[in-house]
Amino acid sequence: MRLARYAVPMLLATLTTSASAADWFVAPDGKNSNAGTKDAPWDIAITLSGGQKKVQPGDTIWLKGGTYKVPWTKGKQSYGYEVRLAGAPDKHIKIRPVTGERAIIDGGLNLPETTTYVWIQDLEIMASEPRPDKVLGPANTANALPPESDISLYRPWSGLNVYGGKDMKFINLIIHDNCQGSSWWVASEGEMYGCIIYNNGWQASDRGHGHCVYTQNKDGTKVISNCIMSSMFDGTYCVHAYGSANAYVDNYVVEDNFIYEKGPLLIGGGRPSKNVKALRNVCFNVPLKFGYSSQENEDGELKDNLIVGEALALKKFKTLVNENNTVVKAGQGAPKTVFLINKYDENRAHLAVYNPQKAATFAVKMDKFIKGGETVKLLDPKDFYGKPLWEGKATGDTLNVPTPKDCNVYVVLKVPSTK
Repeated sequence: MRLARYAVPMLLATLTTSASAADWFVAPDGKNSNAGTKDAPWDIAITLSGGQKKVQPGDTIWLKGGTYKVPWTKGKQSYGYEVRLAGAPDKHIKIRPVTGERAIIDGGLNLPETTTYVWIQDLEIMASEPRPDKVLGPANTANALPPESDISLYRPWSGLNVYGGKDMKFINLIIHDNCQGSSWWVASEGEMYGCIIYNNGWQASDRGHGHCVYTQNKDGTKVISNCIMSSMFDGTYCVHAYGSANAYVDNYVVEDNFIYEKGPLLIGGGRPSKNVKALRNVCFNVPLKFGYSSQENEDGELKDNLIVGEALALKKFKTLVNENNTVVKAGQGAPKTVFLINKYDENRAHLAVYNPQKAATFAVKMDKFIKGGETVKLLDPKDFYGKPLWEGKATGDTLNVPTPKDCNVYVVLKVPSTK
């Protein structure tokens, strides 16, 4: 069975700005006294913190290729470069790398409550400090942050930390090897789309800590869509939409995500959740948990999810749409493919293949994405910039994809023609 879900590419809409919008450039060796042009770029810290007053709503900040290392002192927790920018409705400030260049944020981004109408796209966010084998001492389970005497002695917190903002978008980010992938808190709203999040967290003396996405929400809607996530340690989650009885886990749409290897997808907490949706997610060897410790949630929608090798844990809802969810043991059931074209990048797609018979290859129809003669790459999500797992020319709109495991997840890239 093939489940193909297409999104209309929106690349042109994403890049379109008003006639008055300006392009500004930063570089690892940029200077505040420069003009902010491609040949004379600014410093990243001052620019993102709002210190360059020329940046206005609707503008784009382009990061030239290279590594942007956040200053860090052992024993002092660091959440990354502060992004204190304010766009406006239909005039978002965009932060993205120069086309074709790889911009790495080494140490994280921190968006306070004053940040609003900002879109961040195509960046890599990580921490280069090595992860300790084990952090000793108890973790502070009240807010999931370790005492400064623990993890801050080894490495910065890093990741994508979001505390504010209306209509925020985080698009096609690669977030890995941080203490936590993304911390997306209650005052903000927006969309996380197409992100690849893996190998975050650390091992403490009690259990693993640090999730791919730890999030809470009250007003507005948070959308987590078309992301690929894999956790690293027992006790950590891929999606941890969770809070105590005093927190809010409301108004979520978690859809079209591929979650695999380790780390459950959880939506729920101690307070009854309302208006939460988990739609068309693929969970390979991880459970999907809808609701948590609250005795009864308000309303939810749970539809068209595929769960292989683990369970669907469902708590009580006053009103619940529960339809077409498939739960199978690993190696059983019918083969399935899910192919999603990226709505912000017409040359990118995500692919999940469930191949219980373990055939060496699996034919995947990719119409509306590729055609005969085009060059296609299959990438390991955890090695996006590494050697492709497969590269070749398509003979039509169907690709014979290598499937060495029963559960396979890929990023598919189409190489644009240079003609």
